[in-house]
Amino acid sequence: MPFPDLAPDVVADYRSNAVAPADFDGFWAQTMAETRAHPLNARFVPHDAGLPLFDSYDVTFNGYGGHPVRGWFIAPKGGARSCVVKFIGYGGGRSFAHEHLFWPATGRAVLVMDTRGQGSGWAHGVTPDPVGSDPAQSGFMTKGIQRREDYFYRRVFSDAVRAVEAAQSFPGIDPARIAVTGGSQGGGISLAVSGLVPGLAAVMPDVPYLCDFARSVVVATRDPYLEIARFLSVHRWAEAQTFATLNNFDGLHFAARATAPALFSVGLMDTICPPSTVYAAFNAYTGTKEMTRYTYNDHEGGGPFQEERQRTWLAQVLPA
Repeated sequence: MPFPDLAPDVVADYRSNAVAPADFDGFWAQTMAETRAHPLNARFVPHDAGLPLFDSYDVTFNGYGGHPVRGWFIAPKGGARSCVVKFIGYGGGRSFAHEHLFWPATGRAVLVMDTRGQGSGWAHGVTPDPVGSDPAQSGFMTKGIQRREDYFYRRVFSDAVRAVEAAQSFPGIDPARIAVTGGSQGGGISLAVSGLVPGLAAVMPDVPYLCDFARSVVVATRDPYLEIARFLSVHRWAEAQTFATLNNFDGLHFAARATAPALFSVGLMDTICPPSTVYAAFNAYTGTKEMTRYTYNDHEGGGPFQEERQRTWLAQVLPA
């Protein structure tokens, strides 16, 4: 497979020329104020997952608009002091509790957030999105895209902040010992949280999606970015407004506001998240940071190799 983006010897130096909207911080402050106007009301219901070495809970908390968001909370038997909040890739849901044992096996708790409206692509979910939208291309990338107030990821990013707050509320968890992680869409959500939640202990975005939209839409050769291109092929007049909306959700701008230590990963043959856009987010990130590079891998990135890299890195940054 040829390299689909910039050559390996120059891609790491790529920086985007995207500029955050002048009222970016005000928009997100208002969004979170509206979200927090509803009580968090985090509920942890014990769940028998048949895992005697772990305590499992079916989680529900109130996210954007006070809408209930589901998840799993899993901890080693006897509890944990730290928690990794995990966000799911595009189209997937929380699925089964036993699929999320990696972090609890290291002595930490994990809170897995279901992504509203998703969970029918490759792993099932149970959280609806009660908000509709104007006409949109199939998928989630263009839902509400003509107004930033209505855009799908405004709700998702708000839910993600509340997921962190739900994890912090669990008895025994130290609120200062929270890490966030996810791959692809989950990596993009992690970046959003990194810029919206002060005091995180660590951020681990794998092959992050939702970065440098203007470049991604014309460089990616596989969905989901191409949903936006297909939308614009029909709504030919909507280009300026579409990218104006997306600019309020670009991972670059959240990265530029982040302070927690971060471990990124990139696949240089990635046809879904162009590697230049991953480096754009990495280079914009203002906290201490490291990049793990997989030269010959597509969107799977490092897979289990990256999990092992995360395990050793987090053991130094946030001991269990």
